[in-house]
Amino acid sequence: MKRITYILLLLIAMFHQSAQSQTRTVQNRPYTDLRPVHFGIVVGTNIQDTKFENIGPQTLTLKDGTQIASNVAVDQTQWDPGFNVGVLAEFRMNEYFQFRMAPQMYFGTRNLKFYNYLKTEETGTPAIENQSMKTVYVGADLDIIFASKRFNNHRPYVMAGLAPMINLSTKSSDYVQMKKYDIFFEVGIGCDFYLPYFKLRPELKFMIGLTNSLNTDHANDMNNLEQMPYAACARSSRSKMFVLSFYFE
Repeated sequence: MKRITYILLLLIAMFHQSAQSQTRTVQNRPYTDLRPVHFGIVVGTNIQDTKFENIGPQTLTLKDGTQIASNVAVDQTQWDPGFNVGVLAEFRMNEYFQFRMAPQMYFGTRNLKFYNYLKTEETGTPAIENQSMKTVYVGADLDIIFASKRFNNHRPYVMAGLAPMINLSTKSSDYVQMKKYDIFFEVGIGCDFYLPYFKLRPELKFMIGLTNSLNTDHANDMNNLEQMPYAACARSSRSKMFVLSFYFE
């Protein structure tokens, strides 16, 4: 989180410096924003988190009708890093607004901890199980960009949009399994830098899932009954990401 804060402050400082500058310079690629559509590539890094709503103490019914007591909680205790790559197509709507489509792949890992309150260590703390869950999302970011007027070779902007996602990394052996489909709301800031041969656009955005991403039926499909309390410990989850991307157009 500290790194994200530093990057955000750096972007704000660049916007402020651009706004305060009064000296006109020669514009690089002066007609690039007048094209009705242009294309590019994007690479970046991200950190991912998942917020779980745990059920708490409960009684589970097994397939043979046997009932067992369970009290397990799951949590992702840190933001885990990843990276993203993709392409983009941007459509000019008018002088200030653009519509961007950016199919991307988001790679990452979620390190989850499960706290079993019915099993305790010698110290009296709950027994802990760990799960490292790989994530691979394929999505199509659909964003509206509102940009200021270009001054010299800088143009700051804000953006917001939706990103439908397909999760390619579900595994039946995981304690917790995510659904195959999700949709994220995203909002962020960025700045266009017009270089002699291309336009560079660093962008920082926050993404949050709008749906319950947890597959609550996963526990019923498990053959290992010892894992069932872990698979059935939460009723919902919501995914979150901070993404720092660099667009080359």
